[in-house]
Amino acid sequence: MRRVVVTGIGALTAFGQGVDKLWQGLINSRSAIKKVTKFDVSEYTSQIAGEVTHGTAENEFNPDSVLPPKDQRHTDPFAIYGLAAAIEAVEDSGWKPESDEDRYKTGVLFGSGVGGLKTICDNNTNLQASGPRRVSPFLIPSCIINSLSGQIAIKYGLWGPTHACVTACSSGTHAVGDAARLIMFGDADVMVAGSADATVSPLTMAGFVQLRALSTHYNDTPELASRPWDRNRDGFVVGEGAGCLVLEEYEHAKARGAKIYGEIVGYGLSGDGHHVTSPAPDGHGAIYAMTQALKHANLNSEDIDYINAHGTSTSVGDETELLSVKKVFETNKSVAMSSTKSALGHSLGATGSVEAVICMNVLKYGILPPTLNLDDPIDPNFNFVAKTAQERKVSAVMSNSFGFGGTNSCLVFKAI
Repeated sequence: MRRVVVTGIGALTAFGQGVDKLWQGLINSRSAIKKVTKFDVSEYTSQIAGEVTHGTAENEFNPDSVLPPKDQRHTDPFAIYGLAAAIEAVEDSGWKPESDEDRYKTGVLFGSGVGGLKTICDNNTNLQASGPRRVSPFLIPSCIINSLSGQIAIKYGLWGPTHACVTACSSGTHAVGDAARLIMFGDADVMVAGSADATVSPLTMAGFVQLRALSTHYNDTPELASRPWDRNRDGFVVGEGAGCLVLEEYEHAKARGAKIYGEIVGYGLSGDGHHVTSPAPDGHGAIYAMTQALKHANLNSEDIDYINAHGTSTSVGDETELLSVKKVFETNKSVAMSSTKSALGHSLGATGSVEAVICMNVLKYGILPPTLNLDDPIDPNFNFVAKTAQERKVSAVMSNSFGFGGTNSCLVFKAI
């Protein structure tokens, strides 16, 4: 099987545009969660989010840096966010296909949880108010989830596999893992892989409010709301953004002298077959995904130094993930695990690829980002990297994502 390495990374998060803003925010224990500004939330029981704020200030995102204003009008925000992350990652990688063979051997695989939901909502409003002639001719190409992969391929003239992945909150991790397999099996030499979601929108938040999944007790102190594994957690906080990794066959990367962040050595996936929103109480799906990832990586649980957890700050989800991790890592008493959603919120389909980007910097710098707001942990003896970053030697890391529908995915990265 061909080896797959990461040669470029990019991100757009509530901390702003770029991986550096994300990383500095995390390791300095800052929270990007604040009161929602994109729409009126006065009637919502949850009024906070890790939103991507548009503008030209230091920690804001300027869409004009990605697309001209005329193109933005018929492009859903999720695709604009994904393009921003992809542009950074591709430029970081230094890969520029020039021959036809290079183009056919370079592909794109981007995922999303909800895709162009804002575009759908806006056009439905126009339809109800003014009739079908007020629906945009760009509605369908703008809202379909695979349109983002297509836009990235068009921008860079890529002719390889152009694919999409939709598995709720596991979309990003599945996208990276599936893209790696396309390289392993020879369908591509390079893949631009990641995910994006623009989920701070009226309908998305209303749906999660009605599901009673969101935090409602911290509207006046947003930075305290996302608190994975803390006894006072009361639900997750919506986030949004995008993450992207350029994956490359190892010999291909080495031949062109590319810098290498790490190697994807394991990928595991499973289903709970239990409930559409709740994980199986015994954690069997998560356990299987993690053990399969370790098996494919040819590693033991003792070889993993750090886990970037799903860790959403929900009552049932946090308990089940911890139970699962303890079973898989029963003999590894030194493993550390943190949830970066404590700083960013949960960006749904985007979260897995953003967290994979974070794992690349964990390998690069040997710094573990903290779990914020962990005042009263459900297990005081477990190393959740509480409140402040920890420095340690890191050789291998794991990243977990679990989504509605009982879908589970896990990646293992190794230093090289």
